[in-house]
Amino acid sequence: MPIQKSPVTTPDGDQEILRETLEAVIERTYDIEKEYKQLKKSVQGFQQLVNQVIESQPNAMWILKGGDKEAVFFQNSASEALPRLLERIDISLPKQEIELDQKIFLVHVSDVDENEPKTIISATDITEQKRSERLASMGQIAAHLAHEIRNPIGSISLMASTLLKKVDDKQKPLVEEIKSAIGRVERIIKSTLLFTRGVGITPKPFPLPRLGTQIRQAFDQYPYTKEITLQIDFPEITLSADQELLTIVMQNFLYNAIDAIEEDDRECGDITFRYQYEEQHDTFTITDSGIAIADPNLLYEPFKTTKTKGHGLGLALSLEIIKAHNGKIELLQETKGFKIYLPRS
Repeated sequence: MPIQKSPVTTPDGDQEILRETLEAVIERTYDIEKEYKQLKKSVQGFQQLVNQVIESQPNAMWILKGGDKEAVFFQNSASEALPRLLERIDISLPKQEIELDQKIFLVHVSDVDENEPKTIISATDITEQKRSERLASMGQIAAHLAHEIRNPIGSISLMASTLLKKVDDKQKPLVEEIKSAIGRVERIIKSTLLFTRGVGITPKPFPLPRLGTQIRQAFDQYPYTKEITLQIDFPEITLSADQELLTIVMQNFLYNAIDAIEEDDRECGDITFRYQYEEQHDTFTITDSGIAIADPNLLYEPFKTTKTKGHGLGLALSLEIIKAHNGKIELLQETKGFKIYLPRS
């Protein structure tokens, strides 16, 4: 039987095989490292994308480890501004509403089952939504009451006018005071109905001094006890706007100015209405020397007022009217007053 011989491998052959094997291992190592770097870059890019998406959300978000509020795994910048909100969240409730610092938040809580359980919390500011719901409800009630009150007030006003013609001179101031009070109630009814129905404008050209005359008439009819000087600086020009609604705006600012002077410690005061022609706007500046505005945040909040008298609709309605004209109202900083901008078409 012939004897089989094994192939002869020289030391040089072993070294060549070993070299080729090492080169292959090194090359594969480089490939793996390259793939790892690409994968790492892809993961980092995905993480950045997720973070950007979360940061772009208006709602606050927290991720907790194991449902522990002290173990915050992640939170966006919106949540960092609300540290006290997290303290008040009950993580055992999947959905809840929390009121904090005059804001209302809708909170959702959900658990994620992983190797390490996490709790995801999101809080959305629904203050404006709740405000709209509340205003809609209040508006319906106010509109109903205004309708119910309007007819008897109209009858009382008619009887007061008749009574004024029949009483002697000593009693006339009392009847005139009654008529003035009735007029105030009628203005409240008119403002309430206009606000609840919505504002629609009918712009037409009219002479600006006519608006000044209506402001002056409102000033003469409004009750006040102090010495108040009213200055109206309106040039002889024609303005295009809804004159009736613009008159309501000016009257509301006038009444607010009178009330502010009445509440001031001084025994006299000044109110100024001034028109200015600007490049793109017709502007009105209304200033007064009365007490400072207590809370600017409540200026345009319907049914809220810091005055001792008032229904809280005057400035809210005025803002709606100016917005309907595509204009805006600005609170002055250096002096007490407002500036109204009406764009020219």
